[in-house]
Amino acid sequence: MMIANALGPVFLLIVIGAFLNRINLPGTDYWPGIERLTYYVLFPALLIHRLALAEFSLGSLGALSAVVMVSLLLVTGLMALLYRFLRFNGASMTSLYQGAIRFNTYIGLAVASALFGEAGVAQAALALGIMIPLVNVGCVLIFAWWVGEEGVNGRAVFIGLITNPLILACAIGLLLNATLIGLPGWSAPTLQLLGSAALPLGLLAVGSALNVKALGHDWGPVLMSSTLKFLVMPATLWAVAVMVGLSTLQQQILVLIGCLPTASSAYILARQLGGDASLMATLITAQTLLAFAVLPLWMMVVVGG
Repeated sequence: MMIANALGPVFLLIVIGAFLNRINLPGTDYWPGIERLTYYVLFPALLIHRLALAEFSLGSLGALSAVVMVSLLLVTGLMALLYRFLRFNGASMTSLYQGAIRFNTYIGLAVASALFGEAGVAQAALALGIMIPLVNVGCVLIFAWWVGEEGVNGRAVFIGLITNPLILACAIGLLLNATLIGLPGWSAPTLQLLGSAALPLGLLAVGSALNVKALGHDWGPVLMSSTLKFLVMPATLWAVAVMVGLSTLQQQILVLIGCLPTASSAYILARQLGGDASLMATLITAQTLLAFAVLPLWMMVVVGG
C-alpha cells in the first residue's frame, strides 16, 4: 500500500499530462515551451539546491561513482556482445542502447521524493550528478562506434557536455557544496521555489509527449531494450552496490534510477546523430507505459510495503 500511495500521484500526473495534450490544453504550441522552461531553468534549480545543501563525504561519493561506472561498463559490454549476434543494424542498436541506459530524471526524483523524502532526493541528486555526464558521453561514443563514419568529434562532445544544463547544474551544486559556500542569502529559498515546480511540470510534460500511435510492430527491439532497462540495468546496479557496500538507501536509489523509463531526449539525439529515431519514439512510449507496472514491482523488492 505504501508503494502504491507513493507512486500513484506520480503516474497520475503523467496521465493528466497525456489527457491535457489530448484535449489540446493549453495547446500544442505551449508544451515545447514548458519542456524548455523545465529543462533549462526549473530542473537545474532543483539540482543545484539539493546538491549544494546535501551532506555527503568524499568517500561515499567515490564509492557511488565506482558503482555507477562499473555498472555502465558492464551493461555497455553486454550490448557490444549482443551487437555481434543480433541482426539489428547500427542505427537500431543505438536506440536499444539509449533505451537501456538513459533514464527519465523527472520520474526518478518524483518517486525518490515520494518514497524516501528529503534524504532520498538528496541521494538521488548525487547519483544523477554522477550518471548524467557518464550516460551522455557513453551515448555519443556509441553513436560514433555504431553509426559514425568519421570517428568521435571530441570538440563537439566536450561542448555538448559543458553546455548541458543538467550537467552544469550538477557541477555548480557540487562545487558550492565542496567549497562550503552553500546557498547564501535568498538563493536557497529562491532555488527551492523554482525547483518545487520542476517535478509536477516535468511529469505533465512526460505525459504530453506520449505518442501511442508511435507504437508500431517493433516488438522484438522493444522487448530486448525493455529487458535490459527493467531487468539487467537495475539488477546490475544493485549487485555492484551490494558488493561495494553502499548504504541501503543508496542501493534503493540506484535500483530506482536503473529501472526508470528512457528519457524523451533520447529521440532528439537519435535524430541528430543518425540513429533510428522511429524506433526510439516507440521505445520511449513503450517503456513509459511499462514503467507503470515495473517500477512498483522493483520498489516492493528493494523497499517492501
